[in-house]
Amino acid sequence: MIVISAALFGALLGALTARRQGGRGLDMLQYGAGFAIAFALLGLFATILIERSI
Repeated sequence: MIVISAALFGALLGALTARRQGGRGLDMLQYGAGFAIAFALLGLFATILIERSI
C-alpha cells in the first residue's frame, strides 16, 4: 500500500512540477512517470524496512 500511494503522490508531484516550469502535456507525463518510479522505489525501501523491523 505504501508503494502504490508513494507512486501516485510522485506522479502528481512530477506533473505539477512540469506544469509549474511551463511544460506541455508530454512533459508532464514524463515528469510524472519519472517521479512515480522514484517515489515507488522509496516506498518499496520503506516497506522493506518496516517489515524487517516488525
